[in-house]
Amino acid sequence: MKSSPCFICAIVAGDPAYTHERIVYEDEHHLAFLSRYPTLPGYLLVSPKRHVEHVVRDLDEEAYLALMRVVRKVALAVEAVVPSERTYVLSLGSQQGNAHLHWHVAPLPPGTPYEKQQYHALMSENGLIPWTQAQADELAARVRRALS
Repeated sequence: MKSSPCFICAIVAGDPAYTHERIVYEDEHHLAFLSRYPTLPGYLLVSPKRHVEHVVRDLDEEAYLALMRVVRKVALAVEAVVPSERTYVLSLGSQQGNAHLHWHVAPLPPGTPYEKQQYHALMSENGLIPWTQAQADELAARVRRALS
């Protein structure tokens, strides 16, 4: 993974291998897009466009707060279109893979059994949601409308 190109930088650069990503929000400094490997409906990632790797050290306070405003804005839009009993917002990643700073926004469906919540709900090892490209496109469009 570490030797692979940065997937977020590839999306920002318009790499054709990543053109399928469903971008729901973009401004001069930030990007939000549906997860390629969703474990929950509405699961998306929010990141700065600039390649930074550490959530605390690599952003000054102004840039950190600007990113968190986008995370909140996108999370509210997701909650407006996807039923959720709670929305998980967390930063994951590793220097060994997915090093580009990004926040996960993952709405937990109502009624999810407790043992399938929290980290269990986020782990692709526990299964991805079965959905088509058309369903992903439609969800992305609904989130974009909620953001406008």
